[in-house]
Amino acid sequence: MKQLPDVLSPEPQVLWQLPLAHAGLGGIAATSEVVVFGDRDIDDFHDVFRCHDADTGAPVWKIHRLAIGALDYGNSPRATPLIADGKVYFLGAHGILLCVRLSDGEVLWERDLRQEFPPVGELPWGYCGSPLLVAGRLIVNPGSADASLLALNPEDGAVIWKSVGGGQGYGSLIAPVLGGIRQIVGHDASSLGGWDPETGRRLWTLVPEVDGDFNVPTPVVADGRLLVTTENNGARLFQFTEQGTVRPEPVAVNPKLRPDMSTPLVVNGRVYCVNRFLYCLDLNNGLQELWRVRDAALSDYAALVASDRRILLFGRGQLLLLKADGDSRIISRQTVFEEDVPLYAHPAVAGNRLFLRGETRLVCVEW
Repeated sequence: MKQLPDVLSPEPQVLWQLPLAHAGLGGIAATSEVVVFGDRDIDDFHDVFRCHDADTGAPVWKIHRLAIGALDYGNSPRATPLIADGKVYFLGAHGILLCVRLSDGEVLWERDLRQEFPPVGELPWGYCGSPLLVAGRLIVNPGSADASLLALNPEDGAVIWKSVGGGQGYGSLIAPVLGGIRQIVGHDASSLGGWDPETGRRLWTLVPEVDGDFNVPTPVVADGRLLVTTENNGARLFQFTEQGTVRPEPVAVNPKLRPDMSTPLVVNGRVYCVNRFLYCLDLNNGLQELWRVRDAALSDYAALVASDRRILLFGRGQLLLLKADGDSRIISRQTVFEEDVPLYAHPAVAGNRLFLRGETRLVCVEW
């Protein structure tokens, strides 16, 4: 859980801001010392992976890699960087994967997923899933026939295992314990699955009733169960056997919550998710809808962050703050970006700072 304020001030307390050449889709990663994110150069020919000082916004280092293409929603990186063990792992929308020493920006190793592990079919939105570190392995999902999922040695990028399968989904993978078994969980192009992080063996497969999901929202673990939300199949809650495999019939379904982009958030027994409205569902009562709220800040996507007392929502340039007790009232709001457009980059919280990406600026806000 994050530290969130009890109330938002009427005006944002902007500590610093950076100009950006392009709107971005990828999330931000931050510590108390640095903030890192993926960007593009002004000519839109290169991925630019950037590190800035968290106190001042001053540049620490940046890395350019040629990555030419024409993706829907632009060519900026979609994946959130992963900071771990003094390194940061970046993945560009065209498949450039880098391991970088966080202190000085030295590239320790790199791989071109698109060239080395050609994906099944077209990727109109590029590589979207964020790198995942589990069991001493760096997990990515190239969506190749012989490497649907791929485990690399985080120290040198060497292949540890490849899992055969289908094309990739557009959400990120997670590594929960379900049914007592640690496993990698997420979507490929057409199904939900679980994989053994040690070997890459697929543990289970769940094909949805209605096909055609883009599989953008990331599954969420809640009290040992798995909450899955997609645009064609709604919200579904699954239980697991003692062998760590999914029980194919959901224990709860809500067909009205159908986000095509937003990942839900679960706090204090309630599910919150945005798709034009902010929805609140009862996790422990059949995913029953408790309420929904419409607001000018809400579109088809909004990012949600929670503490045990507060929920912070970022959408269309505004921050909305709610109590995390099921109350539908908006406690306070703050306009950070004046431009009234959907913003798709997930913010980062580090201490009492919030790092937000707009259309043309990255902003550090304090509370």
